[in-house]
Amino acid sequence: MGFFSFRNLCFFIFFCCSTSTLTGAYDPLDPNGNITIKWDIINWTPDGYVAVVTLYNFQKYRHIQAPGWQLGWTWAKKEVIWNMLGGQATEQGDCSKFKGNIPHCCKKDPTIVDLMPGTPYNQQAANCCRGGVLSSWVQDPPTAISSFQISVGQAGTTNKTVKVPKNFTLKAPGPGYTCGPGKIVKPSKFKSQDGRRSTQALMTWNVTCMYSQFLSQKTPTCCVSLSSFYNDTIISCPTCSCGCQNNASNPGSCVEPNNPYLASVVSPAQSNKNSILPPLVQCTSHMCPVRIHWHVKTNYKEYWRVKVTITNFNYRMNYSNWNLVVQHPNFDNLTESFSFSYQPLTPYSSINDTAMLWGIKFYNDFLMQAGPLGNVQSELLFQKDKSTFTFEKGWAFPRRIYFNGDNCVMPPPDTYPWLPNASPRPYISLLTTTLTLLSTLAFLYTHA
Repeated sequence: MGFFSFRNLCFFIFFCCSTSTLTGAYDPLDPNGNITIKWDIINWTPDGYVAVVTLYNFQKYRHIQAPGWQLGWTWAKKEVIWNMLGGQATEQGDCSKFKGNIPHCCKKDPTIVDLMPGTPYNQQAANCCRGGVLSSWVQDPPTAISSFQISVGQAGTTNKTVKVPKNFTLKAPGPGYTCGPGKIVKPSKFKSQDGRRSTQALMTWNVTCMYSQFLSQKTPTCCVSLSSFYNDTIISCPTCSCGCQNNASNPGSCVEPNNPYLASVVSPAQSNKNSILPPLVQCTSHMCPVRIHWHVKTNYKEYWRVKVTITNFNYRMNYSNWNLVVQHPNFDNLTESFSFSYQPLTPYSSINDTAMLWGIKFYNDFLMQAGPLGNVQSELLFQKDKSTFTFEKGWAFPRRIYFNGDNCVMPPPDTYPWLPNASPRPYISLLTTTLTLLSTLAFLYTHA
């Protein structure tokens, strides 16, 4: 009996651990979102093959920003990379045993990065050379794809001798990703430009990478503040939302905006544009790199209007292709977004309470670093649904806001600006009552 109890206990612990991992990779707003890596062998060589490796970002609102993705794996045998187009290995490794023709990379566990814009044409591949930046699938599908060509040696020259690499990793600034094993799938098919001929890969395997909150940044990166036309109170971001000011113990953790030495503090950190730098933020009570302000601006007879402002407090970061995901019960009645692009996400089928907002290309899709120009804003016009609309009890404010896929810190619900009473309470002073009574008595006396 004890043996069965112990076995059941072990099974329960294993089940809990495995469930926790799956929960961490599950996104309720984008349940099918993932980054799929497809590895297509298109040609055999004397000692290996030539393959096209493509990354597809099927996530609706999460994108990979500069300095871009880094794809890694471990070779199953003693493979080497002879050469590449559209990408490069970050390290060559030890190639001392090769004479004459030296491989591009001899590491057992190479790390591959995208090439930068402006790469010579003879070094490019299709969908390459954007510095590793991948747009989200909703914002810009053509740039949500990145690929490179790789020539692999010492790998085998048939479907039976080639082995799928192991331990795939996908590193990106911001959210972390966890990748599954490579799985051999039906070979990909390719159409010719005229669409009249179809060819197929000699061998194909897929790798699926999921966003994981356990690998994402441990501290929040954004917060939300609120205000309204019907209440003078401005609800600021909660104190220490993303950290606390600690210049006494950690000098330089934040910068005052009127500091005369601001340029000298910020400039040296930007010398290496390819590295991921810790944020250097403007000194605030919340210490967040990004703040989103939601202001209930105007109330019309049939409509109501909101102003949304995104402010960048980070002196080291420009946010390109930024996006917001906002949860609010009235998005089903959104009439117009004046200077942001909009698309409903509808993660719950018919319920439209989640909207994705992003900048208009070449207009406000680039959120500059902290300073006078470090903000973008737009207004949203909603139609009133008489069955649900109200300004009472904070209904006009969002339930949740995400910036670039990061969950922003919201103010406590009990601090939201509430609608004041429609009219003051009837109040009759004692003096007014006394004067009225005396006037009545005097009138009665004179007419007696």
